[in-house]
Order: sequence, then C-alpha cells, then structure tokens
Amino acid sequence: MYWAVADCWSLVRRTMLHYRRRPSYIAWQLGFPIVSVLLYGYVFGGAMKPPGGGDYRDFLLPGMFVMTMAFGFMNTAISMVTDLTKGVIDRFRSMPMAPSAVVAGRATTDLLISVAELTILAATALVMGWRSDGGVLATLTAFALLILLRFCLIWVGIYLGLLLPSPEAAGGLYAVVFPLTMISSIFVPTSTMPDWLGTVAAWNPISSTAMATRELFGNPVAGGGSWIEENALLMATVWPLVLTAIFLPLAVARFQKLSR
Repeated sequence: MYWAVADCWSLVRRTMLHYRRRPSYIAWQLGFPIVSVLLYGYVFGGAMKPPGGGDYRDFLLPGMFVMTMAFGFMNTAISMVTDLTKGVIDRFRSMPMAPSAVVAGRATTDLLISVAELTILAATALVMGWRSDGGVLATLTAFALLILLRFCLIWVGIYLGLLLPSPEAAGGLYAVVFPLTMISSIFVPTSTMPDWLGTVAAWNPISSTAMATRELFGNPVAGGGSWIEENALLMATVWPLVLTAIFLPLAVARFQKLSR
C-alpha cells in the first residue's frame, strides 16, 4: 500500500512538473473555462431571462461550472492516449512500480486540476457579480457535487484514452460532449424545450448536477416538474456513483489488458 501511494504521487508530480515547464498548456486548460464563462455570461446574459425573472447570469454560472467539469474528461482521455501512443505507459509497466499508480496517478492529477479550475471559475463568477445565497454548508456541498461529477468522468476519460487509437481521435470526443452539454439544463430550463427533448435533457446526468447546484447555491432553478428534476439532489449523487461503478472497473480491466 505504501508503494502504491508513493508511486501514484510520483506520477502526480511528473504531470505537475510538465505544467510548470509548459505554462502555455496550463494557461489554455485553465484559461478556456474563464473565457467560456465570460463569453456565455455577457453575450447571452443581456438577452435571456430565466423563468420567474432574475439575472440570467445567476442561472447560467452554476451550469458553466458543470460544463467545465464535463468537458474535463476530454483532457483526461487525450493525456492517457498520448502517453500510450508515445510508449510512456509501456515504460512505466517495465519499471518496478505499482501497476495501479499509472491509472490512480492520472485520476489524482486531474482531480487536483479540477479543484484549481473550480476555484478560478468561482473567483471569476464573483467578479461578474454572481453570489451563492445558500449558506456555507450548502455552497460547499454544491462544489462537492461538482467534484464528484468530475471524478466519475475521469474514469470515463481514462477508459476511452486506453481504448482510442490516437490523440486526434480523443480530440474528436468534442463532437460527443458538445451535444451532451447542450441537451441539458446548463443554458436553458428543460421546460422551454419540446416535450420529448425536454425529457431527454432532464434525464441527462449533467442536468441533475446543474439543477442540484443551483438549488444549493440559492440560484434560479426553473425545473420542468418531472420526478428526475424534483429529485435533482439525489440524482446528482446517484448518477456519478453509477458511472464510477461502471467505468472504473472497465478502465482497470482495459489497463490490465495492456500487459497481455
């Protein structure tokens, strides 16, 4: 157990050193969410009103936090497939190190980066005038749900990164994640969509986290009244746990398969 933790931390330090030596990479990874928040907040902010009135930015910004966590799994997949195709993972497997460290190191690194992203996004939102009115405990719970969503998607990214043939193919995941975030309650309430599309959006796991965090932050929720939306806080916990239970074993099994 000691060496599993020590080897995992060594791989975390490896990635952090890469960030320090390639500041342009971390500037892009941390800067893109900020630019997205500013663009969506100020471009759409003056033209749209959430049901029940209020400032659209108060409705939008929790959704933008969720979108950033959702998009993060692409970085995980690209990092994994890059190490795989360049032979880095083969080199790790040839060394006297805990096999779990490769996967656990990537998961830990991306989790730490997601905390940094959320911190920067929250600071940007505060500058834009967004506030959490839900109290300290509710606010911390909302951020914990965001980290939980990112944690489950890390395992999706690791599995896909070990499955895809090239970094270019991993970059193509944008064609999947973009509709997934758009057909949700991130930007608009599901009640404004056609009935069939609103049902699909309501059952999107991203929508559950978006609605739950809005409720905890004390921001406009504007749900459609369906069971899944009325129980958003519950489902914001259940969905990530289910996805983790599915993709964590798949990621581990895929990594073990590389040794055969």
